Amino acid sequence: MSVENGVQTAAEVDAEQNRMMEEECILVDWDDKPVGSATKRVCHKVPAIREGMLHRAFSVFLYNSAGELLLQQRAGCKITFPLRWTNTSCSHPLHGYNDEFIEENAVGVKRAAIRKLEHELGISNLDVSQENLHWLTRIHYGAASDETWGEHEIDWILFLQTDLPASTANGTVPLPVNPNECEAIRWVNPEQLQAMMDESKSGKGVLLTPWFGLIAEQLLFPWWKNLKQIIENDGLGEEQRKVIHRLQEKPHAV
Repeated sequence: MSVENGVQTAAEVDAEQNRMMEEECILVDWDDKPVGSATKRVCHKVPAIREGMLHRAFSVFLYNSAGELLLQQRAGCKITFPLRWTNTSCSHPLHGYNDEFIEENAVGVKRAAIRKLEHELGISNLDVSQENLHWLTRIHYGAASDETWGEHEIDWILFLQTDLPASTANGTVPLPVNPNECEAIRWVNPEQLQAMMDESKSGKGVLLTPWFGLIAEQLLFPWWKNLKQIIENDGLGEEQRKVIHRLQEKPHAV
């Protein structure tokens, strides 16, 4: 367990968060080609990010049949960006686990997404499968959480549309979220998300994770408008799957 300036962060004291920092991420080059592995603890340290270390991640955007997007607020014990609001689920395929490195048809990141949707939000695998997860494209971004921790990722974007009947006992109970991962959840329509973004920029509202803010500002709303077609067509097409959107090539403040 590391100590920064003689003080341990709340996340470092948390045993479960500390355990997960020893999981192995997939290291990639600028073109998202695997080049090795390193623990989450190493990948998310500012010195490694400054040296150019880059790892693979995914972001799930889950919509209900009304077209509302499920957001989560990250738990206060998270090491990076605690208590910030973000898209439905954001995490990493793991090196050497359940073939989560497989790139064809995004099999690896879909397996990781199914694992983390259950772990973070209690979403049953009866509600989510590789068949109803749709891979759109990839983004590259970087950001500092504080002086010690940050993110530098190539993030695979996955869309999912379901009303979660199995995960919520046919709608009679709320999602059984993991309090070690998730502080709160809420459904939003495009207007409500835009209001959250405006408040966040003003410094008077909620804080958003940097990756979610970048995706929302630059890419999300046109996708959302065409949600029905994206779900029916299993994404945006093969050309967009080859693209890496460089939303922030050099991590700010890192």
